[in-house]
Amino acid sequence: MRYISMSIVAFAIWLLWSGHYTFDHTLILILGILSCGFVVYLVSRLDIVDEEGIQINLARHLIVYIPWLLWAIFKANIDVAKRILNPKLPIAPRIVRVKGTQKTDLCRVIFANSITLTPGTVSLDLDEEEIVVHALTEEAADDVQSGDMDHRVTTLEQ
Repeated sequence: MRYISMSIVAFAIWLLWSGHYTFDHTLILILGILSCGFVVYLVSRLDIVDEEGIQINLARHLIVYIPWLLWAIFKANIDVAKRILNPKLPIAPRIVRVKGTQKTDLCRVIFANSITLTPGTVSLDLDEEEIVVHALTEEAADDVQSGDMDHRVTTLEQ
């Protein structure tokens, strides 16, 4: 199943980048399918895909998570811009430790990257149990420690 889904993803990416969507270019489409199949064959022979490599079950939850993350990034951008433009607003940098409830390495990395993508916070260190985060403000630190993002990333594993 893993190699079938990898083949589908590889062909979809090839199709997107090649721009050949019609059967007018049948030979090119056939060569694209063959090249994607050959790449997947090589990957399977080299045994370089781990168990977490392709998780199709993430896709259905990502449809909900990505818009939420984009909204969180937008709000954090506005907050950081306000603080830059108005020097009276406080900037109080701090380091906080956040426990992650994710079971897989992939979701722990998604959580750490989501923190870093949100302006005003940067993931400094990631280990099995927690993430060390630098927050620009007390509010940003509170947002990270509230557990909302952690919970949303944890639902990706289900």
